Amino acid sequence: MSELINDIAVIDSYSKKVVSLTDNEKSILRQEIASLLKAKNAVMVVHYYTDPEIQALAEETGGFVGDSLEMARFGKTHSASQLLVVGVRFMGETAKILSPEKTILMPTLQAECSLDLGCPADEFRVFCENHPDRTVVVYANTSAAVKALSDFVVTSSIAIPLIDYLDGLGKKIIWAPDRHLGRYIQKQTGADILCWHSTCIVHDEFKTKALQRMKSIYPNAAVLVHPESPQGVVDLADVVGSTSQLIQAAKTLKQKQIIIATDRGIFYKMQQACPDKNLLAAPTAGEGAACQTCAHCPWMAMNGLKGIVAGLKYSGLKHEIKIKKSVIKRAWLPLQRMMLFAEKLKAW
Repeated sequence: MSELINDIAVIDSYSKKVVSLTDNEKSILRQEIASLLKAKNAVMVVHYYTDPEIQALAEETGGFVGDSLEMARFGKTHSASQLLVVGVRFMGETAKILSPEKTILMPTLQAECSLDLGCPADEFRVFCENHPDRTVVVYANTSAAVKALSDFVVTSSIAIPLIDYLDGLGKKIIWAPDRHLGRYIQKQTGADILCWHSTCIVHDEFKTKALQRMKSIYPNAAVLVHPESPQGVVDLADVVGSTSQLIQAAKTLKQKQIIIATDRGIFYKMQQACPDKNLLAAPTAGEGAACQTCAHCPWMAMNGLKGIVAGLKYSGLKHEIKIKKSVIKRAWLPLQRMMLFAEKLKAW
């Protein structure tokens, strides 16, 4: 817990250094980034939860915006020798594991994830050793060291079919790190799952009673929920799914008003997919309470245009992902199993 508190303090300190940019300054930085990407044979790989102007820049420069599984696929197959991963640290690590021959850069290596921080590798190793009869499945939101301890890595988009597949083989599961997602998967599959006890600080803030009140105000609205949210919030959903699945649902649902219970960074691509829909942010604070994240990951918010320029210009210890070869070797196999399983799902 102290590690997470310390990292939140780092975010607070970092955010105080962020200076608002004028439109002209932003334009100059965007042009510089486009030039640097060409000069460095680099491409931007960006997560849905980042700032909309960064997502737009990735699109303008031939980069990619997607969820963590889609980011992994794109980075692995793209011809660029350098990947500028804009998201949080575990995403950069995943890119390095899958493409060890490439240089993986990030705007800042201080952009962490509460799920990653909530599952230290040494503690998780002991946990696994205490349950040697179980197949270890970890969420993508984990460090390279934790992935190296696993049998399978999954994203939220393929977690249910993979666990269902393993359950069909009679496997008992260790799941880490998100307890809400683990319980949701357990409920959907009936699998024997032993869960690690961690949460996403963004999704954990969505409130059941507040969402119920919002539904009463917008009775015709559909409710889309990410499964990292608490069970009471998930129970109120019309659709539960990964970021990509929620965007697809928003596009196909007949309702014109949609309440979204995930990071509000998703609104950029979701609004592109359904410009005729009215997107509403689900409430993140209960009665008399203040939200800590207010539906936007504070680590994702650390990514900015100046950081992207610095990452492309200077790389080094502040920007380049480095992982020991022994860890890459061990973490590659469960990630490769994820990629192969995802390809089989597409074929099915």
